[in-house]
Amino acid sequence: MYRLLLFKRQVEDVFIFPFIILGRLIAVFKPLKKEFDIFLFFPFYHIGGAEKVHYEVAKVAGKKKAIIFFTKKSHNTLFLNQFQQSGCVIIDISKWTDNKFFYFNNLILRGILSAYINKQKKNTTVFNGQCNFGYKISPWIKPAVPQYELIHSFNTFSYIRIPFLPFITKTVMISKVRIEQHINFYKEKDIPKEYANRIVYIANAIALTSATAQKNTDTFTVLFVGRNSPEKRLHLFLKTAQQLQHKKENIKFEILGDVSESIDAANYPYVKFHGNQNDTGIINRIYSKAHALLLTSSTEGFPMVVIEAMNNGCAIIATPVGDIPLHIKNNENGFLFTAVTDEITIVNEAVDYILQLKNNTALCNSISKNNSNYALANFGITKFNEAYSKLLEGN
Repeated sequence: MYRLLLFKRQVEDVFIFPFIILGRLIAVFKPLKKEFDIFLFFPFYHIGGAEKVHYEVAKVAGKKKAIIFFTKKSHNTLFLNQFQQSGCVIIDISKWTDNKFFYFNNLILRGILSAYINKQKKNTTVFNGQCNFGYKISPWIKPAVPQYELIHSFNTFSYIRIPFLPFITKTVMISKVRIEQHINFYKEKDIPKEYANRIVYIANAIALTSATAQKNTDTFTVLFVGRNSPEKRLHLFLKTAQQLQHKKENIKFEILGDVSESIDAANYPYVKFHGNQNDTGIINRIYSKAHALLLTSSTEGFPMVVIEAMNNGCAIIATPVGDIPLHIKNNENGFLFTAVTDEITIVNEAVDYILQLKNNTALCNSISKNNSNYALANFGITKFNEAYSKLLEGN
């Protein structure tokens, strides 16, 4: 498979080459006005877990002369301000690169941007945050320029990136479980071992708070955070809420994230919908009032929401996917479901775990304190910044 995909890419490159030449000619007459140390390629600036990691990387890059190209049409602008505050120059090229009716623009821009990168007076660095365009441009960048990629999980990009592996200097992954999965995948597809040796682990992190607010003892609150994509399985959260509503337990259910396109809030009067929020203060207040985070995903790397919830003293009730079992132990940090695919079991266990926490204040308080301390010890932004700083400096 690997050699076949390499050959396919090489054939495609022959047909793309005239567009690359045209793009490079355009770059001669329309050069960049500044020199840059780092070129970053991200798909979106809308709100999301991956985007949260990307703007933290941008903050590190912004300490130097850095430029970000956004290549896909974002669903909202809620995280745009965070990227703008990073100190990086921001350019949204999605109207040219994310238009299937004028796809030739995408091809020409590969020539333009590769020319910009190659013509920097000093060798620059390229960073690709799970961006398809970032892979497509990689063959046209001169070998002296280091190219780094960030992979959040085992997903479609695990396949997309295969023919471009020869151009990737280092691969950053945020999940130890996903690293092992990729290494096994490489073996299965006869991908040379040298590319597995280029994988490095950098854990996600956030700017942590130092204290956990006192939880409300009158009402127990369960929180879901994220979008309603298939792998998040929001319907399991809603089924859990429905079952506990029928039991007439004094439990509140809340959703942080915009799910309005797929969920009619009027059908769930017992659920509070916060919608998307980009104010850190508001987000932390929502977390701090919650007693438990319910995560029903079918797949994950290691989600930012777990870090945020632990930092705010929430118990974690989650499927044992990705790196979650490495950090969550039953009765210490919350509870792990015994199933990933059996949705009936997940809902039944979610009901049981929530009731255990609600009816055992001592256990709930112990887990809250454990998680707050665990987050401070393991997920501080300092290590994250140091690791990415070294990476972007070529170390």
